[in-house]
Amino acid sequence: MTAPTFPPLLSGQAVEGAIDPFDKAQAQALLGCDAGLVVHNLAHDTLRAAIVFAPEVPLEDAVAALPICGIGFQNALGALAPPEVAVHLDWSGPIRVNGALCGGLRMAAATAAPSEQPDWLVVGLSLPLWPPSEDTGHDPTRTALYAEGCADVDATALLESWARHTLVWLNRWTDEGLAPVHKEWRGLAHGVGEEVALFGHKGTFLGIDERFGMLLRDADDTRLIPLTRLLETSA
Repeated sequence: MTAPTFPPLLSGQAVEGAIDPFDKAQAQALLGCDAGLVVHNLAHDTLRAAIVFAPEVPLEDAVAALPICGIGFQNALGALAPPEVAVHLDWSGPIRVNGALCGGLRMAAATAAPSEQPDWLVVGLSLPLWPPSEDTGHDPTRTALYAEGCADVDATALLESWARHTLVWLNRWTDEGLAPVHKEWRGLAHGVGEEVALFGHKGTFLGIDERFGMLLRDADDTRLIPLTRLLETSA
């Protein structure tokens, strides 16, 4: 498999076997690696990758990297897949291809209060390429990329495209603020207006606040679930 190439400001590190790029990226961040490191594992059946960020804003703002990476992925696959393939994003990280769950995004960061600037933040991507068996109908709510008309999408090219499109949106965030990011994400969001259950709360997903926090309406009031709740404990 051809080694991926990345644009300036990004660099790649391949891992193999059972090594999870999300965990490896956190370990590299703890060691002080440069921002823009893309750790990747292009196994036969799954594309796994993670990007290391060095935020220059408080953690409560830095977590916008998660939806930005989601937008980057949608733009990347949109550029490579047939036009009829639809990609949408769940607020909490899952990716949907043609309506079914198809991998997702997750994030971790150096320990910091929401108002403090973290030393690093990592966003990981996991995308099943092939279904676990030839029987793709065993669970209609889940799918794999190559079961959705994307058999010609090369995993290396998709990884490269994800990195490029994510960098474009990071630059837009820096130059223009979150307004264009909000606009793009809202057009890709899955589940707005629907009933959801998350972190022990149930209600109607109304949308997001200025920091991408989920607005959840129940029978009594509207609750805000900050995007920082999605942070995982660092490896």
